[in-house]
Amino acid sequence: MHTALAGLTVLVLGIVVALNARSLPVIGDGTGYAAEFSEAAGLRAGDDVRIAGVKVGRVAGIALDGASVRVSFRVSGAWLGADSTASIRLKTVLGQKYLALDPVGSEQLDPDVPIPRARTTALYDVLPAFQRLSTTIDRLDTARLSRSFQAITQAFAHTPASVRTALDGLSRLSDSVASRDAQLTHLLAGTRAASATLAGRDAEVHRLLLDGNRLLTEVQRRESAISALLEGSRRLATELSGLVSDNDRSLAPVLAQLSTLLQRDQDSLAEGIRGLAPLIRLATNLTGNGHWVDGYLCGLLPPAIGPVNEPGCFPR
Repeated sequence: MHTALAGLTVLVLGIVVALNARSLPVIGDGTGYAAEFSEAAGLRAGDDVRIAGVKVGRVAGIALDGASVRVSFRVSGAWLGADSTASIRLKTVLGQKYLALDPVGSEQLDPDVPIPRARTTALYDVLPAFQRLSTTIDRLDTARLSRSFQAITQAFAHTPASVRTALDGLSRLSDSVASRDAQLTHLLAGTRAASATLAGRDAEVHRLLLDGNRLLTEVQRRESAISALLEGSRRLATELSGLVSDNDRSLAPVLAQLSTLLQRDQDSLAEGIRGLAPLIRLATNLTGNGHWVDGYLCGLLPPAIGPVNEPGCFPR
């Protein structure tokens, strides 16, 4: 019996812990705080809580507390001072918000005491206002409004000049609104369609902005690498210029001697070619009559054998 009661107690405690896991101090979302605002300004439960742009928690809930809006939030890994301020700010161009905290004060903020309205700021959201304005303009009968102002003008025809001037201005304003009813309706309809399109493509636009941020970061990183490469090239050119300048005095005599040596070898080669020309001519005459060598060898036999060529060896 005792074992069953102990097991049932452990089971109930496990369920309670599982349902309130985020409220636990170690494995939960951190310490819970609250702030009072004049309006919610489009903030929702689950939105980010940030300090100096760094996410430190999330919005836990939003509830009406008398004439104020009570925003409950949890913060983990950050310190909040007793004079901390809170503000609702715009996170994306599509209207997503986040709760920004400024940890001010020397003493720690009491989780049981909400941040008062005097130290909170709510961002006014213009998108719902434009949407409500579009709906109001669609329902407005501008022609009847114009006739109403004209009737008021006629009724106050015998009133003082200041009153008649004011009513005449209101009448002209009504006529102007009525004459531009179609253009105004078209403009507000386009605004409503654009707002709906942006709201429907929130994820795509958010991804586009993130990709653009990564692209700019990569360009900035590559710019640093290119700048370093150009700076290294400039230093190399400076070092090479110094090397050439240092060795110019030593290399000039060597280059002069090399030029003289090459000129002397060129002259010797030309003289050798001129001396080899007669031998080439005679060899061409000997071998130019067919598949044999046709030549005359003078003085081949010694004089003791007999005068083979009595006139002697003379060139032909």
